[in-house]
Amino acid sequence: MWKRISITLFLIFSLCFTNIGTATAAALNNYTDSTDGYQFFYPTGWVEVDINNGPDVVFHDIIETTENVSVVISPVPSGQTLPELGTPTEVGYKLGKNALAPEGSNRTAELVNAEQREGEDGKTYYLLEYLVKFPNKRERHNLASVAVSRGKLFTFNASVPQRRWNRMKGMIQDSVGSFRVD
Repeated sequence: MWKRISITLFLIFSLCFTNIGTATAAALNNYTDSTDGYQFFYPTGWVEVDINNGPDVVFHDIIETTENVSVVISPVPSGQTLPELGTPTEVGYKLGKNALAPEGSNRTAELVNAEQREGEDGKTYYLLEYLVKFPNKRERHNLASVAVSRGKLFTFNASVPQRRWNRMKGMIQDSVGSFRVD
């Protein structure tokens, strides 16, 4: 009897420690836009929101509605590549200044990290991390993945309140890291 219990516990602990990535993946759903040519994973329990004249798609948490992911598609001047638009830091500063904290918004967006990654698809992605501060002392943590494909700039953005960042960090990083353009 003890042998059976020991083996069962050993198997449970083995599965728990070897499948952490699987557990995280199980907490994410896949979204594919075959028309515009991109895909990503978003947290389970989040719902799609219709927004007119805004991002191409938005998902947010049904309880903590300010937690969200979105995709914005913009034209690229004269068909430039992502490196031709600038380094990760340069593109990160432009995105922060123009989208996260535009002039007159009374927000600030501090670029915390900017790095380049080559996807399995051979495309270049910039991964950007921001701390956004609002005039009422609220803070948000934003992660973005930026890529260029077919003459368009694709920006995948994930945003959560700073107070929930430690709890959501792994899932949001996995979501942003999953973003792919065709």
